[in-house]
Amino acid sequence: MKKWTAENISGQDNRRVIITGANSGIGFEMARVLAGKRARVVMACRNPDKAEKAAAGIRRSYPDADLSVMHLDLSSLDSVSTFAADFKRKYNSLDVLINNAGVMATPYRTTKDGFEWQFGINHLGHFALTGKLIEILMSTPGSRVVNITSIAHFNGIIHFDDLSAREWYSPMKAYRQSKLANLLFSNELQSRLERKKAGVISVAAHPGLSSTNIVKLPFPLTALKDLVLMSALKGALPALKGATDMTIKGGEYIGPAGFKQMYGYPAVLKPHEKAYDPSLREKLWTASEEMTGVHYPVL
Repeated sequence: MKKWTAENISGQDNRRVIITGANSGIGFEMARVLAGKRARVVMACRNPDKAEKAAAGIRRSYPDADLSVMHLDLSSLDSVSTFAADFKRKYNSLDVLINNAGVMATPYRTTKDGFEWQFGINHLGHFALTGKLIEILMSTPGSRVVNITSIAHFNGIIHFDDLSAREWYSPMKAYRQSKLANLLFSNELQSRLERKKAGVISVAAHPGLSSTNIVKLPFPLTALKDLVLMSALKGALPALKGATDMTIKGGEYIGPAGFKQMYGYPAVLKPHEKAYDPSLREKLWTASEEMTGVHYPVL
């Protein structure tokens, strides 16, 4: 099988792309690569200062890069609404939304709206953001949504009786729940887009085991992280393929094609079968609407 790399990406001239969490890790690599391919990249980040420094680093490599930084705090539904409103005031098109930002295996805490931190940021924040931007996506020909999930979804369970994990919290169980939620959301969104015969596709991608800030290893393994994990650039390739490869179809799941989807170059793979369960997808969608207050009027 031929290896797919950033060299396979054709020019992205004037395509407008939002990347959440674009100031570090795989999000930064996505922004850097797409800016180098002449896309118009919006770096949607919680910390604008860090994002501006990241953008400056990209401009050193690509002086003509079309980059803009916008504040987005996915732990706040008010911030999500403000970001979406500001974006729609500034721009009249959106070719790609990459729902990338995330947190992993954190101690128990809640978002500004009272949701468990990982479920709130990784899933609910992106569910609300996509809902706020769905109309501009649908008005942009050939647009797509790329949702970042994880191989952790294979062991994920959606605890519908306690989505905020007040009675069962474990850092990794909560992370797995959020990553399964990302995949269920991605597939349900695709199903609804197909029913409306919309020109938008929704795909899921995951970075395998990549060396990014989200991965926390105990000392002394920290020093070995870059040796045992893929680079952030290689981890970004599945999402970049999902965002740019014209052979990708809605509903597909892209990840490293090597051992247990942990390493390798990107390809279309198979997620856990529960990712396709329509009753599970719909139940999560309804719960997400109720929790965020965000409804998708055009779907």
